[in-house]
Amino acid sequence: MYKIPLLPVILLISTFTIAQTQISGTVLDEKNNPVRGANVYLEGTYDGASTNEEGIFSFNTLEEGTQTLIISIISFETHYEVGDVGLLKSLEIRLKEAINELTGVTLTAGSFEAGDNSKVSVLKPLDIVTTAGAAGDFVAALQTLPGTSTVSEDGRLFIRGGAAGETQVFIDGLRVFQPFSATANNIPTRGRFSPFLFKGITFSTGGYSAEYGQALSSVLLLNTTDIPDQEKTDISVMSVGGGIGHTKIWGKQSLSINTSYINLAPYEVLVPSNQGARWKKPYESISGEAVFRSKGENNIFKLYTGFNQANLDIEQEDINFENFVPFTLMNNNLYVNSSYKHFLDNEWTLSTGASISFDKNNIGIFADDFETKEIGAHLKLKLRKNFSSRFQLNFGGEFFNQDYDDVFLTADGSSFNSDFKDELFAGFTETDIFFSNRLAMKLGLRGEYSQALRSFSLSPRISIAYKSSEKGQFSLAYGDFYQNPSIEYLKFNKSLDYEKTSHYILNYQLMGDGTTFRAEAYYKDYDDLVKFDTEMPQFNSNYNSMGSGYATGLDIFWRDNQNIKNLDYWISYSYLDTQRDYLNFRTMATPNFAPKHNFSLVTKYWVNDWRSQIGFSFIHASGRPYDNPNTSAFLAEKTKSYNNLSFNWAYLISQQKILYFSVNNLLGFNNINGYQYADAPNMNGVFDRRAIRPPADTFFFVGFFWTISTDKRSNQLDNL
Repeated sequence: MYKIPLLPVILLISTFTIAQTQISGTVLDEKNNPVRGANVYLEGTYDGASTNEEGIFSFNTLEEGTQTLIISIISFETHYEVGDVGLLKSLEIRLKEAINELTGVTLTAGSFEAGDNSKVSVLKPLDIVTTAGAAGDFVAALQTLPGTSTVSEDGRLFIRGGAAGETQVFIDGLRVFQPFSATANNIPTRGRFSPFLFKGITFSTGGYSAEYGQALSSVLLLNTTDIPDQEKTDISVMSVGGGIGHTKIWGKQSLSINTSYINLAPYEVLVPSNQGARWKKPYESISGEAVFRSKGENNIFKLYTGFNQANLDIEQEDINFENFVPFTLMNNNLYVNSSYKHFLDNEWTLSTGASISFDKNNIGIFADDFETKEIGAHLKLKLRKNFSSRFQLNFGGEFFNQDYDDVFLTADGSSFNSDFKDELFAGFTETDIFFSNRLAMKLGLRGEYSQALRSFSLSPRISIAYKSSEKGQFSLAYGDFYQNPSIEYLKFNKSLDYEKTSHYILNYQLMGDGTTFRAEAYYKDYDDLVKFDTEMPQFNSNYNSMGSGYATGLDIFWRDNQNIKNLDYWISYSYLDTQRDYLNFRTMATPNFAPKHNFSLVTKYWVNDWRSQIGFSFIHASGRPYDNPNTSAFLAEKTKSYNNLSFNWAYLISQQKILYFSVNNLLGFNNINGYQYADAPNMNGVFDRRAIRPPADTFFFVGFFWTISTDKRSNQLDNL
């Protein structure tokens, strides 16, 4: 038998035993609970172990000197311990919960998002334009959301007791100075931009980011599509006009163009207006948009442009004139926007852009002419750094330039000029801090200096969100918001100060399987609002910035698109209590654009056998205040309630051809928007009045939409 020498073996075992070092410890979470199954190992080696049920690990290594011990497990951030191997024993390691972008808390107070990639979306781009009664106008669709007030004769957004001018619109982060089409008095306007070119919409009813300013109540953020999925051509023939759009792709570059022509003359022949208005030349416009995109390996450049030319000639009833008042309008508008985003090393992102807009109006009233010109420019530079999944920093600066002038020419040859120019500089910084998957905070600060007002403002903003359950969360938000007074007043008096509001918001949101519930309570405190002492703002009015007011209320939203087969619906309700002492108000009162109750129900149902999508929308608003000079009380009386039931039907003739029909105010509700009173009393000492009603109670629309695409399946159902 062969015998192994005993002494060399003993010496060899002793050598290995002496060279090995034991590494040990316990892995716990932030609540001191043991973490089972965590992988613990030395970087660059096979030496390691897993934690047991008590979170304990232990293993030996031959490595010497300074080493890196790595502890990793799903749902927790990877932990590193660096030190001499001789000291890596009896460790007590606490792991931090990893931030999950899909299931973690989100900062959503005051905001509704529409985008396929947003986990907090309550609306999709499809929803914005398939809402019955919206007629393809994204602004009209947004008016079915809570927080908005129904002011049907205007068409713009009135948010939580705020006037229409308190909402600003941005495309790809850059301001649009004239976002709504020009129109005549008491005829609702529309947003200038078609929804076809936008991938998502963020609509904030309060508490928005420090990145945006010059808005007391709300911002509407529109983001153009980054990369189109295919080449296609869209053709539309409508009862009020027509349009064509085309998308062309060259590798990583693409160009989308659409143009439309609208003419209400044929419609007026078939369905003439009958409510205090006579069209001599119905509304006519030609408009177009284009987006060029170029995507690099780590950057993207986009150039957007939109133009619109519109004109009309109308005669409108006025109680102070025996004959109808003639009104003509010609509007020319051009908007150009370029943006560039570059993804740098070390989680830095650079975003920059510029926009310029030009708007010109030629207005005729009787024999008098009124001409306005406005040029607005916006330059912006922003940097974002992701330091970790728990901390992101966003900061930048921007410059706004505004140049406005108008000329009033009377029939006898006299002329009056007004103008306003301003250069506004702004800087902002904001951080997103995620303490855990349940608790997050956004801190922001914005500063602005207006050269025209010679005034500086500083706006702190904070939002806190807590995830109370798997699908529900609470949010709190506070912020100060400043805005220049309207040009309507600044052109006469440039010594006014910033107008200001402070927002306080409490929000609860519950996201289920196909369902969304939101409830939001808020309070807005207004200061430094414009006041003047004449019937209308004019050059000899006395102006000051001593106005004030408040708005408080509750918004509720419910949506279900899954629990009833083929049916998608949402319900919105808003309660609003607001009063102001501003403009020429004699005392604190509720403005006439602020009904106390607003309710909307939107339904969309797909009928497979009919190859059709059928939709209904019902909007109700309580009566709006108006001032009756026959009484001593101010803005004390209210109109009757507003009601509107609208219907639409999209029928697929074939996969790419759609016949579309819609009716606004299907039941012909006799809505009254307010009253106009005579300037002087009649022989009996009573001020006569007339009701201000829509030009027509009901509006019909018929369209044919045809898509020609590479896949031969795409259609415009998403855009109707």
